[in-house]
Amino acid sequence: MTVRTTLSSPNAEVVIGFDAPFCIIGERINPTGRKKLAAEMKAGDYSTVSADALAQVAAGAMMLDINAGIPLADEPKILADCVRLVQSITDVPLCIDSSIIDALEAGLAAYEGKALVNSVTGEDESLERVLPLVKKHGAAVVAISNDETGISTDPDVRFAVAKKIVERAADHGIAREDVVVDPLVMPIGAMNDAGRQVFTLVRRLREELQVNTICGASNVAFGIPNRHTMTGIFIAMAAGAGMTSAIMNPLHAEQLVAVQAANTLLGHDPDCMAWLSANRPPVAEGAAGGRRRGRAGGRRARSG
Repeated sequence: MTVRTTLSSPNAEVVIGFDAPFCIIGERINPTGRKKLAAEMKAGDYSTVSADALAQVAAGAMMLDINAGIPLADEPKILADCVRLVQSITDVPLCIDSSIIDALEAGLAAYEGKALVNSVTGEDESLERVLPLVKKHGAAVVAISNDETGISTDPDVRFAVAKKIVERAADHGIAREDVVVDPLVMPIGAMNDAGRQVFTLVRRLREELQVNTICGASNVAFGIPNRHTMTGIFIAMAAGAGMTSAIMNPLHAEQLVAVQAANTLLGHDPDCMAWLSANRPPVAEGAAGGRRRGRAGGRRARSG
């Protein structure tokens, strides 16, 4: 069984899939909780947006999430500006992130390639507003598994909402492989079985609904100490359960190394080459030659 969600920019293509490496989607271009960034973006200053885009790609992000949710700001304009800017300085595909339909429209109109739209919920109003936009622009979409009743603590209910979204997407001509389901990660500090719920649901989404999955990984460790280690371990365990992508922070080594390890252990890193490249200790200048001379000298001593 192979399900592939293909996203693209003018110069690059990324596949989210069961048989593909875990897709790292950089989360940093988001003003939520970042007052300085929000003020800059509202004023039309995108210097931090540029720096965050470049830093995340350099760290290993395969896609970037772009969010411009700033109160009392012109979100459609800011989102479109950021999409154009980031596409001018990086090649990675983008995830266009907004709860405002006009902003999604502006972002998609500015985008070159096949984007990932973040997001649609199981609410009828959301489905009827977002899905036609996704189809119009030939995009893929993140499906959030909640509806008018809110976020259920019952994984069976969340699965049913995801199934509803996939079916409604099909009604709009959007293929199953272009719906990436977010099972909703709750904070483990507030809900002790939050991790287990996600792992159970991801397995069902993969095996029964046959869709790719995504999450906002940092949610799981909200409010607890050693947050980035917990997030990294969660990502690796979620990948083991079948999750295929996450919106995360590649600048935190704990999260990045967890993805690298998961890719290697799940067979998505042939001959461990990516792991070796990322984790082999650097050789000091002249050290290799020194070791070779030492070994040669040893052999001569034993033979004499």
